[in-house]
Amino acid sequence: MTLLGGLGSALLLVAQPVPAPGGVSVAAAPAFQFAPPVDRPMTYRVTTRRIGRDGSLISFSLVYALQWQRMGRGYQLRSVLQRIDSDAPPAVTRALTLMLQPLVGEELAYLVASDGSRVELVDPDGLWDRATARVEAAAAEGNRAEARRLAQLIAALPAVERDRLATADARALVAAANDAITTAAAADGASVSTRHGGTLRTIATADTAVVGGTDAAPLHIDQLWTVDTATGLVMEERRQSWIVEPDGAARTLVEERVRAVEPAS
Repeated sequence: MTLLGGLGSALLLVAQPVPAPGGVSVAAAPAFQFAPPVDRPMTYRVTTRRIGRDGSLISFSLVYALQWQRMGRGYQLRSVLQRIDSDAPPAVTRALTLMLQPLVGEELAYLVASDGSRVELVDPDGLWDRATARVEAAAAEGNRAEARRLAQLIAALPAVERDRLATADARALVAAANDAITTAAAADGASVSTRHGGTLRTIATADTAVVGGTDAAPLHIDQLWTVDTATGLVMEERRQSWIVEPDGAARTLVEERVRAVEPAS
């Protein structure tokens, strides 16, 4: 849940639709209450899959350890990026690993409003100072052009963009702060449905977008969020994008992102 986590998450797009009777606008649904579990640690896995040059899907996963605690009227979320998992060839993963490695083991703290509507990074300047120093050290040790370019990228980012990237995965975890749920539901032409089962609410959207020139094939975009209404946390977010053949006989998965939270093992 860092700049690198945000960039890693952005590598994919959107999810398989879940059929649900009686489509309901998300805007009409009641607000989610927010009561994250402060009595137990959690594991948060952010996985990106995309088509590689050989046509096969390659995968990157960022694995975080999370702990919630009360802080004044709101909450504090403490997050540690534990590791990076990937099944891609070393040459493909080198750049991403270089971006993320400086923050592996780094504990980040977020302040979250009592209703979950706002997520703020604690000491953002300190984070970027530490991240930049580690990247520069990697560049000095290995004389690596990629590390130097990354350090320059971090230094050039506006503060607002740094904050957006640094809180991307944290905001995605909190339903009330997850703008994507409302934005996707409000998109023109999107099909929206909801389904309830116990304390879980599943929200699914299906849409079509054109990426690239006018001759580009349209992308069919499916998104799904499973929200625990007792805690206000998004237990799973799945986003997939597909290219569908003109006759509709076949479709190819282009990109996928899955964010999932579970009790720590």
